[in-house]
Amino acid sequence: PLAALAQQWPVRAIKVVSPFPAGSASDTVSRVVLDQASRLLGQPVVIEVRPGAGGIVGFAAVAKSEPDGYTLVTSSSSMATEAALHRRLGYDPLSDFIPVVLIGTSPNLLIASRDSGFKTVADLVAAAKAKPGALTFASAGIGSSSHMAAERLRLAAKIDVRHIPFREGGLTEVMAGRIDFYFIPMAAAASALHNDKLSLLAVSSPNRMSLLPDVPSIAEAGYPNAVFRFWNGLSAPAKTPRSIVDKLHDVTQEALNDPALREKLAKLGVEPKQMSIDQFGEFFREDFAEMLQLAKEAHIEPTD
Repeated sequence: PLAALAQQWPVRAIKVVSPFPAGSASDTVSRVVLDQASRLLGQPVVIEVRPGAGGIVGFAAVAKSEPDGYTLVTSSSSMATEAALHRRLGYDPLSDFIPVVLIGTSPNLLIASRDSGFKTVADLVAAAKAKPGALTFASAGIGSSSHMAAERLRLAAKIDVRHIPFREGGLTEVMAGRIDFYFIPMAAAASALHNDKLSLLAVSSPNRMSLLPDVPSIAEAGYPNAVFRFWNGLSAPAKTPRSIVDKLHDVTQEALNDPALREKLAKLGVEPKQMSIDQFGEFFREDFAEMLQLAKEAHIEPTD
């Protein structure tokens, strides 16, 4: 039956589950791309926000869905960190999904309160070494990209700083001077770019971004081992027919080649990537292993 359905796919609306809250970096980027993909497919693509337990609720629901191409999930780097944070997920990130298409990668923007006096990454590191354990950094939660990017810098610079997670991220806390620094995802950083209460210290990428040509990369600042790039993609339940996966991949890649769409993504700090399905699968497995290793080195323990 699935083979017969695959020949006709899609004949109705496609549901894409977003395991994270509306407005999150993953949700924002996915909406921009799926709107264009929907036009090319000739069927509505409906995003269903289903947050909970750091993404587990949404991922588990899709893992158990019928593999018919009508239920997909917005996948991301967070799939690995959830595996590090929970002993039992209710699904296997590697075997219960097919990585369909990589949308793109994006760095985080390292910001500090203007009152801190930090103008460079060197200033921040020097202050952290002068008073071990005194500086604080915000995140959108344990295992989030903002957390993991900061852990990369902490380990690379060998500094002792304290992590303060916030449900909605830490931008307002940094602006108020109550938190010293924050690696805010680029897709959520628009309000930080021209704010006189903040200093932009670096982007967590190997090179500068065209969006922020005056902001150095973290590698340029002297910490190549602190490079951190968040990725977004689409995944389907395991056993989804390959013909459906192929079509979804090809249509999304076609959408990503549209100049207007690429411009929208650039404004979100996202660099589209061209990868085959097999290459994306390999990319996912390598990133998964790297993120688990980072969690181990940062001594991030399971929360349950």
